[in-house]
Amino acid sequence: MPVGPLSQKEIEDRLAELPGWSADGDRLTRSYRLGSHFAAAALVMAVAAVQDELDHHSDLTLGYDTVSLGVHTHSAGGVITERDFRLARRVESVAAAHGAQ
Repeated sequence: MPVGPLSQKEIEDRLAELPGWSADGDRLTRSYRLGSHFAAAALVMAVAAVQDELDHHSDLTLGYDTVSLGVHTHSAGGVITERDFRLARRVESVAAAHGAQ
């Protein structure tokens, strides 16, 4: 099923439900802070599993005690779509379970 780009209003409405996430150009972005490097690495693995399950992958960056994501839908021309928000919601629940802030 083809996925089309969301309007700016649709993006803003969805972002209101996802504190910490923002639109940075053509991507949704979010950074998390964790208690240690090991905790951050564990979150990366959990997010990678979700991405494989959804068959939708972000740019995922591991820092010492941080994890950052940037996501857009390549198959829709590199814009923000509902697929990106579906991933963001799933990442939020996984991040919360890992104690990420």
